[in-house]
Amino acid sequence: MKALCFDTFGSPDVLYYGDVPDPIIGADEVLVKTKAIGLNFADTYRRNGNYHLVGQPPFIAGYEGSGEIVAVGKNVKHLNIGDHIGFADVPLANAELVAVPASHAIPLPEYISFETAAAILLQGLTAQYLTNDSYQVKAGDVILVHAAAGGVGQLLVQLGKHFGATVIGLTSSTAKKQIVLKAGADDCFLYNDNWKQQIIDKYKGVDVVYESIGSTLMDSFEVTKTGGTVVFFGFAGGDPPLIDPRMLMDASKTITGGDLWSYLTSAEERIKRASTLFSWVEKGIISVDISKKFALSDGATAHTFLESRQSTGKILLIP
Repeated sequence: MKALCFDTFGSPDVLYYGDVPDPIIGADEVLVKTKAIGLNFADTYRRNGNYHLVGQPPFIAGYEGSGEIVAVGKNVKHLNIGDHIGFADVPLANAELVAVPASHAIPLPEYISFETAAAILLQGLTAQYLTNDSYQVKAGDVILVHAAAGGVGQLLVQLGKHFGATVIGLTSSTAKKQIVLKAGADDCFLYNDNWKQQIIDKYKGVDVVYESIGSTLMDSFEVTKTGGTVVFFGFAGGDPPLIDPRMLMDASKTITGGDLWSYLTSAEERIKRASTLFSWVEKGIISVDISKKFALSDGATAHTFLESRQSTGKILLIP
């Protein structure tokens, strides 16, 4: 089969589209012919070598995708050849064929297409736990969303409004600001426009910040109210500084981390959370913004585009 591979860590230039052996499924796995694959910043972290990867070269990144089952392990009884499934936490996804543990396969309802599933599962489940588990957003909260024009950012904006919060977005350009406002944000500020002072002047601070940039972590604390929370779930803009616990004590502020894998702990949990997510799509509570689609063979170009900060919404790789 063909896969998007890399043998050494580095820039998108290390990626190449090559031949690798087909996966051999185990008794508790299914073989999926991928139809759409989600590209995420975590894939760039793995390519750079600063995120967990196991095995030996050639490495294959990717954890999210969707497709059709083409073979079923002997112990799998609830899935069949021809079923449409998605997955959010299965490694080696940047390939034409993926061995998916039956426990990780999420059956797709008819109203969820392959592309929608690959665009929303990882980022949608992330936005779900961030607004329900890391910090439970409630009516009357004022929340701040970093990188609000991105895939997770737009979903956080939509869910924040659904739960009754006042939602403020942060983004890098006027064009992206319009996307954030269209997603439903009450307000949006630009990173290069003295955003901290504007938020403090207008809102007297916020109850929770969804921090995915990393290098802006201390800025996030500056605009957090006494007793507020910073939810750290990414470092797309660089590593965060070290936190002095005395600062947290003095201002009664909280920092919490978030990682999706901590919540996708069983087949039942995956299906329960995905069912809620799919129902939000069906009811129009959230919508999927597919920014751009690249052929899997053009994966290096897709990585460059993602890291350029030009993208909004979700980027898909199509085998």
